[in-house]
Amino acid sequence: MSDVSAAGRGDPGASGRTEGQPGQPSLPEGGIPSAALLQGRREIVILHAGSLYRLRVTANDKLILTK
Repeated sequence: MSDVSAAGRGDPGASGRTEGQPGQPSLPEGGIPSAALLQGRREIVILHAGSLYRLRVTANDKLILTK
């Protein structure tokens, strides 16, 4: 898996958190925006510890992770 570029995460401040958009929470250090994972898709498959998981965006713009 490739690293997410720093440009997609913003610049960490003194608290180790990045600045969010107005009305959105700040991203903790090492956090990855969902858009960086999904890259415009509504669903991705993640391989973890030999099992496949599906991360999908619902019609209400929520995330669901299923095995």
